[in-house]
Amino acid sequence: MLTRNCLSLLLWVLFDGGLLTPLQPQPQQTLATEPRENVIHLPGQRSHLQRVKRGWVWNQFFVLEEYMGSEPQYVGKLHSDLDKGEGTVKYTLSGDGAGTVFTIDETTGDIHAIRSLDREEKPFYTLRAQAVDIETRKPLEPESEFIIKVQDINDNEPKFLDGPYIASVPEMSPVGAYVLQVKATDADDPTYGNSARVVYSILQGQPYFSIDPKTGVIRTALPNMDREVKEQYQVLIQAKDMGGQLGGLAGTTVVNITLTDVNDNPPRFPKSIFHLKVPESSPIGSAIGRIKAVDPDFGQNAEIEYNIVPGDGGNFFDIVTDEDTQEGVIKLKKPLDFETKKAYTFKVEASNLHLDHRFHSAGPFKDTATVKISVLDVDEPPVFSKPLYTMEVYEDTPVGTIIGAVTAQDLDVGSSAVRYFIDWKSDGDSYFTIDGTEGTIATNELLDRESTAQYNFSIIASKVSNPLLTSRVNILINVLDVNEFPPEISVPYETAVCENAKPGQIIQTVSAADRDLSPAGQQFSFKLSPEAAIKPNFTVRDFRNNTAGIETRRNGYSRRQQELYFLPVVIEDSSYPVQSSTNTMTIRVCRCDADGTILTCNVEAIFLPVGLSTGALIAILLCIVILLAIVVLYVALRRQKKKDTLMTSKEDIRDNVIHYDDEGGGEEDTQAFDIGALRNPKVIDDNNIRRDIKPDSLCLPRQRPPVEDNTDIRDFINQRLQENDLDPTAPPYDSLATYAYEGNGSVADSLSSIESLTTEADQDYNYLTDWGPRFKVLADMFGEEESYNPDKVT
Repeated sequence: MLTRNCLSLLLWVLFDGGLLTPLQPQPQQTLATEPRENVIHLPGQRSHLQRVKRGWVWNQFFVLEEYMGSEPQYVGKLHSDLDKGEGTVKYTLSGDGAGTVFTIDETTGDIHAIRSLDREEKPFYTLRAQAVDIETRKPLEPESEFIIKVQDINDNEPKFLDGPYIASVPEMSPVGAYVLQVKATDADDPTYGNSARVVYSILQGQPYFSIDPKTGVIRTALPNMDREVKEQYQVLIQAKDMGGQLGGLAGTTVVNITLTDVNDNPPRFPKSIFHLKVPESSPIGSAIGRIKAVDPDFGQNAEIEYNIVPGDGGNFFDIVTDEDTQEGVIKLKKPLDFETKKAYTFKVEASNLHLDHRFHSAGPFKDTATVKISVLDVDEPPVFSKPLYTMEVYEDTPVGTIIGAVTAQDLDVGSSAVRYFIDWKSDGDSYFTIDGTEGTIATNELLDRESTAQYNFSIIASKVSNPLLTSRVNILINVLDVNEFPPEISVPYETAVCENAKPGQIIQTVSAADRDLSPAGQQFSFKLSPEAAIKPNFTVRDFRNNTAGIETRRNGYSRRQQELYFLPVVIEDSSYPVQSSTNTMTIRVCRCDADGTILTCNVEAIFLPVGLSTGALIAILLCIVILLAIVVLYVALRRQKKKDTLMTSKEDIRDNVIHYDDEGGGEEDTQAFDIGALRNPKVIDDNNIRRDIKPDSLCLPRQRPPVEDNTDIRDFINQRLQENDLDPTAPPYDSLATYAYEGNGSVADSLSSIESLTTEADQDYNYLTDWGPRFKVLADMFGEEESYNPDKVT
């Protein structure tokens, strides 16, 4: 301390005497801040050429951290050259820590630190000092700034801010392989002494790893470290300051090092032969067994690929790898048959997918094992000879005709008989039957291709020895077409011809349609009907391409003479048997222009050329309407007159004889006769009584059994139908023929008792009980009398 004071005094003398020019102080120097140079006007002023002296002198600029003394720590002294020691100058201190950390003696200018300081908390303080006149309180010199630095001591140990560490290194790495670099941080001042100089060392983890003392890089220290022997290592690292010397502070951290896997081990089967048993009924694609090779490696280095060595089982079996368990799953490629082959033997090879070239010298990374599979016998269902049966049958084939057969066999040892059944989807599909023993399929109903062209159903075959074992096969039956429908002309059925048409002119082209399933190359022929071929007004020209043209045969047509022509066209098909039909075309005569364009075909146009105008036609129609109104009025008056005469006769109080001459109104009298009986002959079996006649409650005819068919009506209708078909005068177009028929009498015969041969006493009324509950009273009245029996004791 004395040396420092002497040095400061010497420097002050030199600077104050002008012998030396002070250098600009640096923040690291022992002097604080540079004093300011300015001109101060004091008593006894100097000349303007006189050099301005420095205003402050500091004796101390450092303070020791963590000071533990009983007295405040002395920092330094402030002094002004205007201070003559007379007590007229007062020193003030302001800035960082002024009054709380640092204090100044206002008279002497001595600065002290009043508490312990920590460099790591605040390394320096910036303060400002000023000298003022104690009486006037005015500054004697400008305020000056200086810095007080806290001098460091070794009070902080090194710390690993990122610890603990996790690192990895591949197994089998060479000596010196890089693992990890650690770093410790010391909070002490690295520019002052060795307090922050750190040295690294390993406390735990040798001889497996080493560390560089200066850089903290950890490396492997032993060759061929095997993950399968030991995978995890815990290394304890120490960092010590003061360059590792005695008295230095130390910090530690843990480094967890994992050996990562490399593919240095081949897969190995634990045994050389694997035995498996498989039922012959196993489905294709099912897993029938598992085998596994062991690989001590990890992850993708332990992934194994299995392959079947070409040989006995390559066609029937396949093997895939289970990615979760790394097992080889053996699957079935083809169906097994115990009766054909009972055992299979093949080899399986296991190999690694990801190889490491560094370990090729260790040998092949694969292994083989033998697999023996025994096929177990299973009671199997019958087997059909075909997977699908396709049959054909013509429509309208008689019921019971055999159209094909199916065959199923029991291939097990000691085969059993087979029974066949049709598996219908619904009750309405029973169009075919099958013989349960022979397997023959026959028709059960008449088939109609136009209704259903194809039938698809299944046949089930079961073993007699075990009916639960069944197999199924699909049957596809195509119904072949029979030429049963004649071809018909396609629309239009009506065409037009111009009045000025020329002979040989085609006025319409027609084509034909057939509801049958026409075979390829079906040909239709067109011609006139024989009766229309005599002096025809039109003819039919067959184009031989399933179309025909309506051709004119006259030179002009007159609508006034004939407005419509009916042309019967006969169309035949080329199938067997040949079907034909007569189709009537309507040809309307129209007025056309010179180019053949139709102008009009209506009725009004017929009269226009004669000279009648539209007004004249309306007048004629009006006259006709007036005449019809007169006739209707006359008929109404006549009916009113008859009604008045009848009312007069009713008002007469004398006895009158009223004669009812009602014989029925024929078919129009629906009250006396039910016309529905003509449309439904079976209605007569209901024994309906006429509604206009009150039935006799006592004499009722015995009910006859219902008539299944009224042959009388059928014969009558067939006779009238034949007469209309053979009538040469019948029109060529469709017409409605009415057949009137009133029946052949009552099925109850006559109700009169005139011709009755029996008396009332001989009449048997037991049939009344068969008439139902409506005749129960009559049955009880006439059936309660019993014949006298003298032997009966009452």
